[in-house]
Amino acid sequence: MITIIQYKTVNVDGLDVFYREAGDPSKPAFVLLHGFPSSSSMFRNLMPLLARDFHVLAPDLIGFGNSAAPSRESFEYTFENLTKNVAGFLAALKVDQYFLHVFHYGAPIGFRLAMRQPERVLGIVSQNGNIYQEGLGPKWAERAKYWANPTPEPRAQYESAFAPETIKGQYLTGEKPGTVGPDGFP
Repeated sequence: MITIIQYKTVNVDGLDVFYREAGDPSKPAFVLLHGFPSSSSMFRNLMPLLARDFHVLAPDLIGFGNSAAPSRESFEYTFENLTKNVAGFLAALKVDQYFLHVFHYGAPIGFRLAMRQPERVLGIVSQNGNIYQEGLGPKWAERAKYWANPTPEPRAQYESAFAPETIKGQYLTGEKPGTVGPDGFP
């Protein structure tokens, strides 16, 4: 049986949230929260497998993929605000209980949802989801200084982290040439 993935958008507090949906809405919901620097596209191969047994929902976080990307002046990009947006997304779709798959940036969002309303979460699958400060490791010590004092000078040092070649490199470093499809880049 071929699984059809639908591509939709819902407005949450004035921001368009793009999402992928698959499976039978009468089955338990499985919410997939992506990481950096990706989007729900990272779940395109997983969704058909889960859709056999679940109603699968994979939103693009605000600022990622096909969701709205408001300016930093109009939206504060914090895990707290992203969590509020995902909670609004779930409310808009009337999803009361769900399983969670959290990956990277999706982890602090999903864990915040779970801590606020644990009765809604049926289970959590965590993939590369850090839940403690020590888990960030020494490489993040310099970045933590920036988080505490986000001035323009150190911000400029980190802009290269968002360049397309840097993002591609995160996926391709260490891979054998020709083993990663070119259509899989976020």
